[in-house]
Amino acid sequence: MTSDLKSEIMTDSKKLSFDSSKIQDDFPILETKINGHRLVYLDNAASSQKPEAVINALDNFYKTTNSNIHRGLHTLAEKATNAYEHCREHVAKFIGGVSCEEIIFTSGTTESTNLVANSWGNENIGEGDEILITEMEHHANLVPWVLLAQKKNALLRQIPITTDGTLDLTDINKLINEKTKLLAVTHMSNVLGTINPIKELIELAHKNGALTLIDGAQAVPHMPVDVKDLNADFYCFSSHKMLGPTGVGVLYGKKEILEKMPPYILGGEMIREVSFEKVTFNDLPHKFEAGTPNIADVVAFDTALTYLENIGMENIRNHEIEISKYAIEKLTEIEGITIQGPLDETIRGAAISFTDRDVHPHDISTFLDSRGIAIRAGHHCAQPLMKVLKTVATARASFYIYNDRADVDYLAETVKEMRRYFRG
Repeated sequence: MTSDLKSEIMTDSKKLSFDSSKIQDDFPILETKINGHRLVYLDNAASSQKPEAVINALDNFYKTTNSNIHRGLHTLAEKATNAYEHCREHVAKFIGGVSCEEIIFTSGTTESTNLVANSWGNENIGEGDEILITEMEHHANLVPWVLLAQKKNALLRQIPITTDGTLDLTDINKLINEKTKLLAVTHMSNVLGTINPIKELIELAHKNGALTLIDGAQAVPHMPVDVKDLNADFYCFSSHKMLGPTGVGVLYGKKEILEKMPPYILGGEMIREVSFEKVTFNDLPHKFEAGTPNIADVVAFDTALTYLENIGMENIRNHEIEISKYAIEKLTEIEGITIQGPLDETIRGAAISFTDRDVHPHDISTFLDSRGIAIRAGHHCAQPLMKVLKTVATARASFYIYNDRADVDYLAETVKEMRRYFRG
């Protein structure tokens, strides 16, 4: 982040938004030309771009610090270990001030949910038990539970959605009952943008003796998240959606639960003592981090967290409320375009899926790409949701800190041009 921008944000505590055009200067990839046009990157729900500070942090680690961690006694090993563990401390603070023992580094949200399914799930889900999800889940928070339910002869149930893309909680007191062992839901939908009432759902689950797992991949990058306030038992998210490198994820779990769970992957680092007859496991969090971790990318993730903090997560949320409102207004003005999900920008994130009554989403994406606009088209790893929406795919434009109204205007005008092109 430029020093001028940082100063502007830090000295104006009442500022509700920020100048995205200044932030754009920190992202080298935004200078890229696509088919002769300026890049307008609107695929942030899939993965965000990286500021120069994060790129430099990754480069600097390999140039000055590269070493394996934890067991080495030499200078580089200690330096690398300190940098890696500093990121763990930073993550713990970023999501509400939890214990470092409760922060497990994984390869991403997908591995985080699989870890819980294969460790806690295998130990605690039995025949006749119920797992409750929603109709809007990403496959990462769906497939592990489908297979676990099949393996354990348990029942996988779903909270339905309404026509406006919010959760239908009419029968929630029947869906969450004494048979429910786990509530696994997304905090924010990657397709609909819907922000779910997570705190209320967690409270209801706990009243019925169930544990909770929250997929926060779309939430943590875009708004303040306090897992202690939510009282989540497990919370998962990924670095690459919040300005950090790929290949780094986080699983937060309550210490008392993690301590009772068996390791997910076996090997080095996660052990305390090994013989041919017996194995004892390491303390948290290392019990769940077998082998050499993704050290350099974790260290660079630390820098990404600092970048977001310098802007302020409240500021980011307010910016996305503003840009979502503007984008919804512009897109709904276009004949033939239908937005999937809530139209109220205050209960949704900045991932906006839409369909065209005349043009397939893949053709929309291809045409927009020819004009330099990067969106995503397809089922977005949410095939059951597509069936609920009665469509095979959607086009999705998703916004972040470096997107502004000019990007929305260009998107809307290009969608209009696309419709003229395909309709003749």
